[in-house]
Amino acid sequence: MALDFLLPNTHQRPKLACEITPDGVTAARMEAAGGQPVTAYAPLFTGAILAGLKTPNLLDQAAVAAALKRALDAVGSRDRRLTLVIPDAAARVFLLDFDTLPAKTAEVLPVIRFRLRKLVPFEVDDAAVSYQVMRQATQETRVLVTAMPRPVLAEYEAVVRLAGYDPGVVLPSTLASLAALTQTEPTLVVNRNGNSVTTAITRGEELLLHRSVDLPMDEILRDDDLRHAVSVSLAYFEDTLATVPDAVFYAGPGGASELTRVLALEQFRIRDVASDAVVGPGNTVPKGLLAGVTGALAS
Repeated sequence: MALDFLLPNTHQRPKLACEITPDGVTAARMEAAGGQPVTAYAPLFTGAILAGLKTPNLLDQAAVAAALKRALDAVGSRDRRLTLVIPDAAARVFLLDFDTLPAKTAEVLPVIRFRLRKLVPFEVDDAAVSYQVMRQATQETRVLVTAMPRPVLAEYEAVVRLAGYDPGVVLPSTLASLAALTQTEPTLVVNRNGNSVTTAITRGEELLLHRSVDLPMDEILRDDDLRHAVSVSLAYFEDTLATVPDAVFYAGPGGASELTRVLALEQFRIRDVASDAVVGPGNTVPKGLLAGVTGALAS
């Protein structure tokens, strides 16, 4: 599992990406540096995926593999290795503060794993753990940490191989989506992925907030919980940055118009994370579903 989501090292990443969500599979291929991606989407039936920290996540592996193959084959890549974007609910993301960290990279992960033992409900020693230093000062180091149960990671990697492709880099949905942003000012992002929502706040190259909550199945209750999740993050934004965002950026089903309907916040513009400039005029996949793969391919 790799991070570097704010400074994507695309010469090491594949030029092919796909995102698996409970609603379907989105695939994208980058034709040339600085160009616009070729994209495709294959829907899934409700119940094929139940994203979480326990196996199985893929309740119908054959259906997910078939959707992966349809979407990936449709973008026409000769490469078989790809960046895999997974649901946020299948991993845990933390911003952790340390007084100091060891100078040697090999000694950092044991320190992080020790801290994670009290934070995650799964076996840490065997988990896939990755980290990125967000901020470093004389007496404080803030680290972005991603942890994923090894059996869950193996399940997602196996279904990609079943579809005939090779999983390379693995990224949670919101971390991948943030790399699609072009804004340098502080930004609030809302990412709905199946029955969970993640809110994130960035300031330049720094992640200030990453908060994920589960959403109920009932549509009315789901909208209420989504509004509450956004209001909590808006309050954090204002308290931390002493201002309000110019716009709220959205990734998820229905695109910006869907979040506009749910929030009914006239004082904020709701915009798609995947912009027209990034996606291009020939795209046929809804922009709300493209943030993860366009971020995974971002330069």
